[in-house]
Amino acid sequence: MVLHGGREHSRRTSRAWHLAALRMRPVLRAAVASTDRRDVLVGEVRYRYQGWNSTADPVDDAARALDELRRLVGEAPVILVGHSMGGRAALRAVADPAVHGVLALAPWCPPGEPVAHLTGKRILVLHGDRDRVTDPGASAEYVRRARQAGAQAGLVLVRGGDHAMLRRGADWHRATAAFVAQLLRAQSAPGSLEGLSGRACAAKDPLHW
Repeated sequence: MVLHGGREHSRRTSRAWHLAALRMRPVLRAAVASTDRRDVLVGEVRYRYQGWNSTADPVDDAARALDELRRLVGEAPVILVGHSMGGRAALRAVADPAVHGVLALAPWCPPGEPVAHLTGKRILVLHGDRDRVTDPGASAEYVRRARQAGAQAGLVLVRGGDHAMLRRGADWHRATAAFVAQLLRAQSAPGSLEGLSGRACAAKDPLHW
């Protein structure tokens, strides 16, 4: 499930053709390319508003999408891939027991962002070292705190990478595909992704919530 970026404050309606949403299309294709399985659903979360706002609106939208997924296929393990504001939303939404892992791309991680819910979760943060919108240092601090909370968390700095993921774009996409594929190959552990069941949908046909 892919979550795009947005703004700190905005009650304007979020649209599929906004740049923040379009920026995630190559990332979505990279996630699709990571698997040739026919039992994998690929979806994009549609926000009501462009902003995070004071009520963490994108987190509510992600929760709604996860509930819709459960109604569609029953219980199934989920991987969240979020960029910027969507990365922050994904790192919050990982509290849902269905979510097994998060790939946060240049996430917005303000000081004091909660981590207590991350115990046992798999988290990878990718951040460009030339990002001037969100702080790679804040991501490093978040990963440190996540590990202390019991998460399997890691950070990869993309040298020369910017916030829009345009510089070194192929590296961002390869890392996305590798992380998603790794989680899909997980075996033997409780909640293994290899046991995914439910109504099949071709990965090339993404759902929209």
